[in-house]
Amino acid sequence: MEDLQVAKDQHKLQSAALNSSMDAYQRLQIVLNPEGKLTRLLEVSESPPASDLSLPIPVLSKDIPINQSNNTWLRIYLPREALHNSSATKLPLIVWYHGGGFIMFSAASSIFHDFCVHMATEISAIIISVEYRLAPEHRLPAAYDDAMEALHWIKTGQEDWLRRYADFSKCFIMGSSAGGNIAYHAGLRAADEVDNLQPLKIGGLILQQPFFGGIQRTGSELRLLDDPVLPPCVSDLMWELSLPVGADRDHEYCNPRVCGESTLLEKIRVLGWRVLVSGSYGDPLFDRQIELVKMLEEKGVQVVDHFGGGDFHGVELKEPSKANALFSICKSFIHS
Repeated sequence: MEDLQVAKDQHKLQSAALNSSMDAYQRLQIVLNPEGKLTRLLEVSESPPASDLSLPIPVLSKDIPINQSNNTWLRIYLPREALHNSSATKLPLIVWYHGGGFIMFSAASSIFHDFCVHMATEISAIIISVEYRLAPEHRLPAAYDDAMEALHWIKTGQEDWLRRYADFSKCFIMGSSAGGNIAYHAGLRAADEVDNLQPLKIGGLILQQPFFGGIQRTGSELRLLDDPVLPPCVSDLMWELSLPVGADRDHEYCNPRVCGESTLLEKIRVLGWRVLVSGSYGDPLFDRQIELVKMLEEKGVQVVDHFGGGDFHGVELKEPSKANALFSICKSFIHS
């Protein structure tokens, strides 16, 4: 009887969601054009890199092109302290992918630029923020392809800052929200071709409020149907615009629990990579992240989970104290 009541409650809430008057396009300030491209109306400030040593800044940054035909590039963040370290002391390397539901923002967006500067300072690491192609102009797996292309470029070690100051034996793949999804899938691919990435040695994945989904609503999605930050109807639209044409939200890119990637997860287990998954109860994606942790544990992957209270999705981008708490967790994870 209890299961029947739960099913009835889910049906009622899902019906309410389907009948919601919320316009997800308007919420995101996007317009889908007939040719399948988006007009993005939201004004997003961008920050240039700053590599001038004379500037009184704690972190230097510069952009490096990766694939000019795809307009992909990297922004490297170097803590100034690295310039004064002995040649034998090198910094961990974090390859980071930004959020935005696969359809919005850039590595140059000020909110992400500031976050990476803050992260480089607090963790004392070199951060590489990857500019990947956006959907629907470039649907998944384009972002995953770009993520791997960036890793292969990094491994060459030809960039001076990386050659001098980066510890290639201590590399972590990290992302927030959709970037956490990209980090997960890039991690699966990297585990499958680990020999081709040498001398880059990956120690693990850091997934901050990773963006996953599925056809069946979870409890947290139903509980937070009217979430002011990331309501489920907005997530649905992001997936509709980013998944391969014709795919639903139980596609392997969206719902890892139905894709049967046991072989690749087995490789991550054998390699001894650890996975940090963090999230918050106030995020509609909370239950998806709990499910991910359970799946990884079932596969024997070493998982460190950190779930907080009622914080909203992306809280670390807006509240410095929450970012500091996240960076403290990440720093401990990296050096453990």
